[in-house]
Amino acid sequence: MRPWQTLALRLAREPAVLVRVDDVQGSGPREVGAWMAVTASDVVGTIGGGQLEFDAIARARAALAAGRVIDARQRFALGPSLGQCCGGVVFLSFEWLDVSAIAGLSDRLGRQDDWRRVALFGGGHVGRAIVDLLARLPVRAHWIDSREDMFPEPLPDNVRAEQSEPVQSAVATLAPDSHVLIMSFSHAEDLDVLAACLKRQRESGDLPYIGLIGSKSKWATFRHRLEARGFGADEIDHVTCPIGIPGIPGKQPEMVALAVVAQLMQTR
Repeated sequence: MRPWQTLALRLAREPAVLVRVDDVQGSGPREVGAWMAVTASDVVGTIGGGQLEFDAIARARAALAAGRVIDARQRFALGPSLGQCCGGVVFLSFEWLDVSAIAGLSDRLGRQDDWRRVALFGGGHVGRAIVDLLARLPVRAHWIDSREDMFPEPLPDNVRAEQSEPVQSAVATLAPDSHVLIMSFSHAEDLDVLAACLKRQRESGDLPYIGLIGSKSKWATFRHRLEARGFGADEIDHVTCPIGIPGIPGKQPEMVALAVVAQLMQTR
């Protein structure tokens, strides 16, 4: 369940004060637009933690006790007075929310227009570990496998699953600007998906990242096979293999997923 959906459930029972990062000058713990909602007994979301968040919660609960927001925009200097050393200044907005605000929450707080698009080919152990991480990030994921009954239920709200046979046929339907991860159960499938991605990249240039799971020896073999299919060196160099940031030890699915998702979020 996304934070805005959790907030909608809370608002059905009690009012809340929405606290949003309105502006940041210098260094701050969260970006403009980050939010939390404060009820009399709960907090949904975060504006970064620490004394800034503690003070904002206290002011939001004072507004709840008063039955209205008195000061809608407040300035917080992240210095000695807050016990923080970020050195910047954060402006927070405070807004009263009640049951009447539920209908518009998805548009206001659940927008996904700027979320990263990820296409993941492979429903195995590493694929599932990656989806577990992506479920908590600003990502819209398209999860694809050629096999039936490979996807767990329920899926995270930001993940859409598709069974595609042959699996490479799904490449044509990927959203533009998708970041592609290829890790099927079969090297033959991996190669077919990879070739379809490179063909699409040649024609449309709209797949900014194409990553293939595997060793250096697997990639050497794949390079030769892609050359045999007519792809040039510049096209093949668009592929990242092996995938994942270096320095994270271990080959457990969760460790591999951590390295891969970290690299994915670094790419543009």
